[in-house]
Amino acid sequence: MAAADDANRLTDNIAHFARALRRAGLPVGPARVVEATRAVEAAGFTSKADFYWTLHACFVSRPDHRAVFDAAFHLFWRDPQLMDRMLAMLLSTVKAPREEKKPKAAEQRAKEALMGDAPPPAPPPERDDKQELEIDALYAASAQEKLRSRDFEQMTTAEIEEAKKALARLRIPAPPLRSRRLRSAPHGPRADWRAAARASFRTGGQVFELPRKAPRPRAPSLIALADVSGSMTAYSRMLLHFLHGLSLRAGRHREEGWARVESFVFGTRLTRITRHLQRRDVDEALEAAGRDAQDWEGGTRIGECLESFNKHWARRLLGQGSVVLLITDGLDRGDPDRLAREAERLRLSCRKLIWLNPLLRWDGFEAKAQGVAALLPEVDSFRAAHNINSLAALAD
Repeated sequence: MAAADDANRLTDNIAHFARALRRAGLPVGPARVVEATRAVEAAGFTSKADFYWTLHACFVSRPDHRAVFDAAFHLFWRDPQLMDRMLAMLLSTVKAPREEKKPKAAEQRAKEALMGDAPPPAPPPERDDKQELEIDALYAASAQEKLRSRDFEQMTTAEIEEAKKALARLRIPAPPLRSRRLRSAPHGPRADWRAAARASFRTGGQVFELPRKAPRPRAPSLIALADVSGSMTAYSRMLLHFLHGLSLRAGRHREEGWARVESFVFGTRLTRITRHLQRRDVDEALEAAGRDAQDWEGGTRIGECLESFNKHWARRLLGQGSVVLLITDGLDRGDPDRLAREAERLRLSCRKLIWLNPLLRWDGFEAKAQGVAALLPEVDSFRAAHNINSLAALAD
């Protein structure tokens, strides 16, 4: 009887572990759970390593799933009281500040997935009528709409996690560009005389139907230059989540329309992070980008960084109608004339230069800073980038 209870408990734990993996983004369904249960019965529960690889073979189907599975496995199977301790971490307690170990890539997603089935915290003590009225007024508006309009800098930790998911789903379609190259089209505006001549060889010189051709549409490229200096700390990581979603969909989804997305970060120097943002796991992508960008949360030299981009990357990336997103607050300590010169060169090299500035959220914003005054005349579009709605408006 005890053996049967242990087997049932192990089956329930495997099913609970599978639900956590599914919330973390792995495609785990009921069939996988049944398969994993049978595999554990066949392989036995002799060692933790064998148990790990048995579940790994059943639940992991892509290389980018390994990091999430590994983090979730060691968190879930390490201690049977894990859920109680993780729930206690959510309760509001006063603790002395201490330095915490930096979580590894995908570990935060695994923790959130494991806490998904935990019961909610105990309700707060009863409030008086005045406080109840205030709470009712707070939730009168839609929570989702409030999240989309809330400034990134004013979001709580829970709201930031929800905003990251919303940013990953944002789509910015790009209309195709007309090129000089032509392709065969039944109702094209031009006659294809070469195709007609080739077809006449098969009919003794007779042309029964005149082939037509039309311009071949091509997808533009998106180049993003993101400021990661100290003044942009509250916005840079949220905007990189936005760029990560665009990078994964570029070239794969026809409705998106971008041929590719090239991403750079800059503070005191320019760093290309395109290959990092092409990783499926966003935590791994940002961790790798942070390792390469040694000037993260440092000073700002926008003019020097734009000059570096114009010299080393503009010729190979800005051809064929590329659109450039310049994400910065414009607070530069360098030479304003140099900044204006490099910004003009960048504008003349691309199809459109769009400046996203979080400072534009203020109604009384004025171009008083030298960097802002130098950049503003050289951009085609000047837009805010402080919440989800401002980034969603880029589609227009």
